[in-house]
Amino acid sequence: MSNKMWGGRFGAAPDAIMQEINASIDFDRKLARQDIAASKAHVAMLRAQGIVTPQAAGDISTGLSTISGEIAAGSFTFSRALEDIHMNVESRLATLAGADAGRLHTARSRNDQVAVDFRLWVRDTADALDAQMRDLQVALATRAREHAKTIMPGFTHLQTAQPVTFGHHLLAYVEMLARDRARLKDARVRLNECPLGAAALAGTSFPIDRHMTARELGFDRPTANSLDSVSVRDFALEVLSCAAICAMHLSRLAEEIVLWVTPQFGFVALSDAFTTGSSIMPQKRNPDAAELVRGKTGRIYGALTGLLVVMKGLPLTYSKDMQEDKEGTFDALESLSLCLAAMRGMILDLTVDARRMKKAAGAGYATATDLADWLVARLNLPFREAHHATGRLVAMAEARGCGLEDLTLEEMNSVHPGITAGIYAVLGVRRSVESRVSYGGTAPKNVMSQARRWLARLTKEVKAEATKEPGA
Repeated sequence: MSNKMWGGRFGAAPDAIMQEINASIDFDRKLARQDIAASKAHVAMLRAQGIVTPQAAGDISTGLSTISGEIAAGSFTFSRALEDIHMNVESRLATLAGADAGRLHTARSRNDQVAVDFRLWVRDTADALDAQMRDLQVALATRAREHAKTIMPGFTHLQTAQPVTFGHHLLAYVEMLARDRARLKDARVRLNECPLGAAALAGTSFPIDRHMTARELGFDRPTANSLDSVSVRDFALEVLSCAAICAMHLSRLAEEIVLWVTPQFGFVALSDAFTTGSSIMPQKRNPDAAELVRGKTGRIYGALTGLLVVMKGLPLTYSKDMQEDKEGTFDALESLSLCLAAMRGMILDLTVDARRMKKAAGAGYATATDLADWLVARLNLPFREAHHATGRLVAMAEARGCGLEDLTLEEMNSVHPGITAGIYAVLGVRRSVESRVSYGGTAPKNVMSQARRWLARLTKEVKAEATKEPGA
């Protein structure tokens, strides 16, 4: 027999292979909450417009609430034969509200229905991700304030470059996450238009009020073109793009944690909560949480690329290819959520070895730039000449196997006779970081100021969110 939900045109049931490739209920059941919310808004509008009777609208709305409760309780039976979440809900509604359940689909299509459900899910998930990014910012800024004076080596090319503070390093990621959040909020502005009422592709002849359904669902406005409404997935692509960039930032921090916990670095340690052991080597403590954050980044990139490829050759409007939009998006955004949670946990968990960090900061001639700056400031040398003189001193120290601070004044005078004993004051790593007072620099007072500024700003955000009206 044909499918009872759409099979009037068909005299026979689809082949088993057709059913297998066509069904999406295994993954689009994630849209259940959004599907029911959109249906409630739609039937409320149909009632307000006199398209369905108050009695029918009431029965439909009550039935939808019952279904919502069944899904939440885990007692709802999902059927693959009914293909997707929309048909599963509608079929159950028919048993609860009778023949009037069929009136719910007046003036809409599965095309605009899935478009609105997917937008709602992406919007809800984007909001949740933004909150997680903020929570990670709070964790990073909190640890930055704690370690505003903790000295570590700063690197370029993974080679020791100049001393910085660990707090300054952590605040760099706070800034990255701030941009990630700004991108996500910007994408949200564009996705927050309601496609419901576009119907299959051309709109509808029923006197619907699309502005009402848009308001009911928290959208800023209805979409303006019915063809665009049902055929576009750039709202998901844009959020996936934001997710990919954020995942890249998390992966960079994860890679640093992987390096820092090695015996070769020994800068930080993670507890049992965020590490695992080896099945054969009892001494191992593996930073698997950080490695998995790094690894899951590839899944997120893959989802973005996959959806771009799906959409690139589709003529307007809807094609079944677009059913492939959801699995990758669900997986990518849920993976990012897990990565954000894991990273926040690791940042709060890690123990810092300040002594080891400071010792490493003094290695590799990290204060050579300070020496060159001293030659410019005190001897009025052009920077290139000071750079050359400092290079000769580094070579001399390398040949002796000692630090710059271990060279004698006589040895330094052999490079430039104007050098005085005052040079030794700038060769310590603490003096070096304290001197970097330019805006955005690593000086501890700068770091403390920035950490406090971020924590005040983020705390204000959290309080504002807590007092916001539901649905606002």
